[in-house]
Amino acid sequence: MMKLLVTGASGFLGWNICNHVQKEFEIFGTVFSNPLEISGVKIISLDLTNFNDLKRIFKEVGPDGVIHTAAASRPEFCQTSPEESNKINVEATVNLAGLCADRDIPFVFTSTDLVFDGKNAPYKENDPVNPINIYGEQKAFAEEKVLNTYSRSSVCRMPMMFGLSSPAYETFFQQTVNALKERRELTLFTDEFRTPISGFAATQGLILALKKSKGILHLGGMERISRYDFGKLIAGLIDCTTDKIIASKQKDVQLSVPRAADLTLDSTRAFSLGFNPLTLKEELQSLLT
Repeated sequence: MMKLLVTGASGFLGWNICNHVQKEFEIFGTVFSNPLEISGVKIISLDLTNFNDLKRIFKEVGPDGVIHTAAASRPEFCQTSPEESNKINVEATVNLAGLCADRDIPFVFTSTDLVFDGKNAPYKENDPVNPINIYGEQKAFAEEKVLNTYSRSSVCRMPMMFGLSSPAYETFFQQTVNALKERRELTLFTDEFRTPISGFAATQGLILALKKSKGILHLGGMERISRYDFGKLIAGLIDCTTDKIIASKQKDVQLSVPRAADLTLDSTRAFSLGFNPLTLKEELQSLLT
C-alpha cells in the first residue's frame, strides 16, 4: 500500500484527507499546534519549519507521495506576522518540494484562489496572479518556488471549502449552520463570489492531482455563488427561516485585511482529468441529512 504523508492533519483539509482515503493509502499525518488522534492514521508531531526534523521524518517514513495542506491560513495572522507566517507558507513548502524531488515522488501543494485580485474572474490556471493581501502573496510566491524546485509538483488552487470540521478547526459552513439553528443574526456579503467544494470533493481532487497532474490545477466547484446565497441555501436545507440572514456588501465594509470580491475558478482542466464534484445542493444534503 502506498505511503502518503499528509501535512496539517489537524486542519480542515488535512483532516478530511486522512479520514476519506484510509482504504487506499497508508497515511502518516503531521500535526504541530493542534495534536489529535485519527483512527487508522499514524500521527506525527512535527514542526515543518525545522528542516532537520523534516528530513528525519522523510527518512523514517519513506513516503511514496506527499500532500501538503499545512499553512498559516488565516489572512489576519499573515498580515500582522508576515515573517512568522512566511516560514510555513513559503520556506517549509519549498523544503518539502525539494525533499520530494530528492526521492522522485509526487508532491501536491495546496494553494488558494486568493492569489488573484478578484477583478477578472473566472480564473484559469494560466491567468496572471495579483494577490491583494500578504497570505495571497505568500502562496503565489510559494507556487513559483515549488514549480521551479520540482517540476513534478502539482499546485492545486483551492476555493472556499465546506464540510465537517476537524476537532481543531471550525469552517464558515459550520459557523453558518450553528448561527441559523440558534437563530442568531448572520451578516453575509452579496457581492463576494466563490466556487465552493466540500472537504470530500477536495480530497478526491487532490488524490487525482497526486496521480495524474503536474503544474497548476484549479479545484473549484461547478457553481459560482455569493456567501449570502450560500447561507440561504443552507438555511433551506436545514428548514430554517432566512430572516436572520442580513445582506451586506463587501465594498461597504471596512475590512482588517483586503478581500477579493470574485474568485470564481475555472476548473475545466480538472474536470477533464476526472474531477467530478456533486452540485452544491447535493453536497450539502449529504452533510446535513
